[in-house]
Amino acid sequence: MLKEFLHEGVMLWAVIDPIGAIPIFLAVTSHLTAAQRRTVAVRACVLAAAILLGFILFGQILLEMLEIRMASFQIAGGLILFLFGVLMIFEKGDGQTWGIPEDYRHLAVFPLAVPSLAGPATMMAVVVVTDDNRFAYAHQAMTMLITLGILAATCGLLILAEPIRRLIGIGGAQVLSRVMGLILAALAVETVIGAVFLLIAGGVPPPPLP
Repeated sequence: MLKEFLHEGVMLWAVIDPIGAIPIFLAVTSHLTAAQRRTVAVRACVLAAAILLGFILFGQILLEMLEIRMASFQIAGGLILFLFGVLMIFEKGDGQTWGIPEDYRHLAVFPLAVPSLAGPATMMAVVVVTDDNRFAYAHQAMTMLITLGILAATCGLLILAEPIRRLIGIGGAQVLSRVMGLILAALAVETVIGAVFLLIAGGVPPPPLP
């Protein structure tokens, strides 16, 4: 149980990437007051939590309605997680590509909640690690707690973003983000390998051609 907790914690921490969100947060909230930045940080993390918990609870139901096998989704999710990790390694990470809405509260929705904290890769990650066919409800509850814990830590880091920037600098935050990207890419490869072995061991035939 502890091994699973650590594995999922590392994966979800890497894909949510609280450290990597700091440069984006600083860039898009540079014109705000300290109180406004706190409001945006809390709002973004609450929205991201609602989105990810929704995917944990209903994501697989949606897959089953669309008749998408979990192993197939796991492979697709692993590939996207890998690409996401590669982007984390090579991206500028300075937030310059994000537009700034006129109402500062909208920053919590875009780009902070989506796609920074709860992007497509994160949504896929939480669905993959809560497969109803392989994991009990206790495991899914553990994943929810891990997700909420990481987002709570993210909220704290964003609130403390300015002191952190002065402490480690933008360059330091970018270095840490790239390290997490490398870890995420490695975990994504393991996810794809595990799904392929699952298909082979189960002897699942390919879906019929349309």
